[in-house]
Amino acid sequence: MQAITNYVLNGDCVDKADFLMWSRKYDKAFGWQAQRERELGAKLRKNKALTCKDLASVVEWKFKDDEERKTRSLALVARNDEANVNRITSQALSIPGCEDSYRMSCLTMLEGVSPVLASIILTFFDPKQYCILDAYTWKALLGNAPPNMQTAQNYLVLLAVIRKTAAKQNLDVRVIDKAFYKKGIDEAK
Repeated sequence: MQAITNYVLNGDCVDKADFLMWSRKYDKAFGWQAQRERELGAKLRKNKALTCKDLASVVEWKFKDDEERKTRSLALVARNDEANVNRITSQALSIPGCEDSYRMSCLTMLEGVSPVLASIILTFFDPKQYCILDAYTWKALLGNAPPNMQTAQNYLVLLAVIRKTAAKQNLDVRVIDKAFYKKGIDEAK
């Protein structure tokens, strides 16, 4: 549990106001992504399923500034058929409660959907309970990321820790996530 409190010991994001400030900085710095996230999230919450077009939009959001990876990922997710995307995402998003492992397993069954993309889908769907699998957030809460951090199992570890932080601060998980991401980006400069 020592790593979980690193951000407190370092004087970073020690209270609710700090998390809210850094989250707002994220929204300002990444305006297009923040807006697109809200739009896709509202659609996901309403429909409780993705279309192929929605899935492509998630890929475009993730790889906005990386044309090579975006092109490669779009080609992979385009291999899914509409009925399969709708059925699998509906199954993952319609179950009650936070069946995190099951949701990750369902979503990663889709062609081209990695644990990172699955975490984005879950975060857009329920920002109160989910975050994006990311090295900056991992480092803030758990220390240096393992060599193969981007696994479903590691996501579940990160999710458990970030939920505790969010509950302690009485904030949505995504607010904490955005704060750590933006702070990490700024510190890396």
